[in-house]
Amino acid sequence: MNNRRVIVKVPASTANLGPGFDTLGMALSLYAWIEMSAAETTTFRLYGDQMQGIPTDKSNLLYQVAQLVFEEAGVSIPELDIAMYSDIPLTRGLGSSASAIVGALAAANGLIGSPLPDHKLFQLATKLEGHPDNVGASLFGGIVVSAWDGERADYVRLEPHAKLETLVAIPAFQLSTEKARHALPSQISMADAVFNVGRSSLLVAALASGELGLIRHAMRDRLHQPYRAPLIPGMSAILEHAADYGALGAALSGAGPTLIAFVDADSKDKPQLEQFLLATLKQEGIEAETMWLKPSAEGPVITVEDAASPAPGLMERIKGEVVR
Repeated sequence: MNNRRVIVKVPASTANLGPGFDTLGMALSLYAWIEMSAAETTTFRLYGDQMQGIPTDKSNLLYQVAQLVFEEAGVSIPELDIAMYSDIPLTRGLGSSASAIVGALAAANGLIGSPLPDHKLFQLATKLEGHPDNVGASLFGGIVVSAWDGERADYVRLEPHAKLETLVAIPAFQLSTEKARHALPSQISMADAVFNVGRSSLLVAALASGELGLIRHAMRDRLHQPYRAPLIPGMSAILEHAADYGALGAALSGAGPTLIAFVDADSKDKPQLEQFLLATLKQEGIEAETMWLKPSAEGPVITVEDAASPAPGLMERIKGEVVR
């Protein structure tokens, strides 16, 4: 039997960043942890409220993803011991499924000596997730610009500006990606397409060059946010006015309902911005949790141990890092 124990810490992500629909993603300093080792019988230890209702048999996503890695590498490990804890809220637009996929890919790959390169893991993750933005951010860290044609995914990673910080407002309700996608039209006008190509290109250039002042104008979008706004009361007001309260720009995070504001870390307006987000949502009867998150510069952090050596349980191991 394989005698390794692998622990992976993987970051959350925000996708789209306004105009970059299914192409732009950024890793955030909110994390999930997965522990994996070979076993006599498959067992799961899923900790925390986020894990409620997740299957604890071989239909579990982590198990399924791990088996894909083993198959790709020509290895057989049919039984696994898997533990997971996540600070990333489910179906809120912070890449919870992408982090689970990337974490499971990295853990399974580490378990067998990491034969698959990151580029291969990116292809697998993109096919599993159906778009490359969240998985790219969680896998490579930083800001990831990506494209996928249904067969091959390509990406460029950008280092986040040292002063870039984010404020997320996480409403106390879930919004499935499927429902959020269902709100989108099947066709758009040429004018809206051109508008988004321009804004997305400008945003990538602003992030790459450190021209943070351009973010406000570059984060505007006509492809998805106007159509999703009715699903999230208060969203339109926040996107329109966040810059008046000191934000560099604001967007719907992924498919929502989380809203994200980009902020200069040295800004004196942080308390007012946070108050504005909370008050705007509360006015619509929506309770929300706010968190200040930095971009996460790295993807999965992998620790490989000898499974035979005694070790603390996952929750004991990570207790100093858990935030939620």
